[in-house]
Amino acid sequence: ERARGEFRTAVLVVGVRGAVVDLARNFERDDAHGYRVVGVCVPGYGGDVGEVVTVNGRDIPVLGDEHSVADALEQVGADTVAVTASERLGPEGLRKLAWELERDHVDLVVAPGILDVSGPRLSMRPVAGFPLIHVERPRYHGAQKFAKTTFDIVFATVVLVVISPVLLAAAIAVKLTSKGPVLYKSERMGLDGQPFPMLKFRSMVQNADSQVTALMKENEGAGVLFKMRDDPRVTTVGRFMRRYSIDELPQFVNILRREMSVVGPRPPLRREVEMYDGAVSRRLLVKPGVTGLWQVSGRSDLSWEDTVRLDLSYVDNWSMMGDVMIVAKTLKAVVGSDGAY
Repeated sequence: ERARGEFRTAVLVVGVRGAVVDLARNFERDDAHGYRVVGVCVPGYGGDVGEVVTVNGRDIPVLGDEHSVADALEQVGADTVAVTASERLGPEGLRKLAWELERDHVDLVVAPGILDVSGPRLSMRPVAGFPLIHVERPRYHGAQKFAKTTFDIVFATVVLVVISPVLLAAAIAVKLTSKGPVLYKSERMGLDGQPFPMLKFRSMVQNADSQVTALMKENEGAGVLFKMRDDPRVTTVGRFMRRYSIDELPQFVNILRREMSVVGPRPPLRREVEMYDGAVSRRLLVKPGVTGLWQVSGRSDLSWEDTVRLDLSYVDNWSMMGDVMIVAKTLKAVVGSDGAY
């Protein structure tokens, strides 16, 4: 119901302009989170009538400064106040605000300004009367890494055995309907930036890579990625395989070769990695995945920025339970053919 816009919490955001816009944008990114920003209070607000902040094309009214929260709540009917970049309020002001909201039965949430860090990595530690949020370090090594590798090998082996008839049928269909090899080897960059040949069933005509330059003006992909919804290089069989992600199935062989994981960041191209800045290069701290957060959150429909954000979120927060949930969501996405072309 939340994804359809029902039963969503109306939120009043308090903080400096840049911070409230960032927080509102994150709330708006996924309707299923259940929060909708209906107004903001900005410290130092000059009282200009009709002033708004714009988030994803939607105008959100500025309703006053940090001292106008009570009036703003009455005006927009919000039932939650979210405070971000709270240094202007200070500890005393934030405590008084909490008391006022408690009296009016309004919830208070405080955004610490840390993005894409999951709950298991956060813990509250009161020190000298201050509630401090402790952020645990990501865990890429040790027992969790061993468990992930074991899961990868067992899962890939079982899947390859189960889908062997599909693999055989796809190989025969590719061979009989177009010239060229059955498998297509696409160079991708793996753990620590090491290149490897990612295996796919060939879904395009032979030598399709040589036609990219001529088709670049039709590019619909995000960032440095080349994507076309109606790519003329895709064969009839290839279009069917792409719709149901059958062309991706040989990547389970890459998993057995220890080049990929079942779940991980999207496998990047060499030219992508060459453009990485310091933050984006964190994607290379773990093996790329056959599926991942990017696969269950829009696939081809994601912007480049959202793809990078999801990859970095996965790297910083990965866990075995998270991997299992992503695998389950992937099966649902593939059955619905969401975002695949």
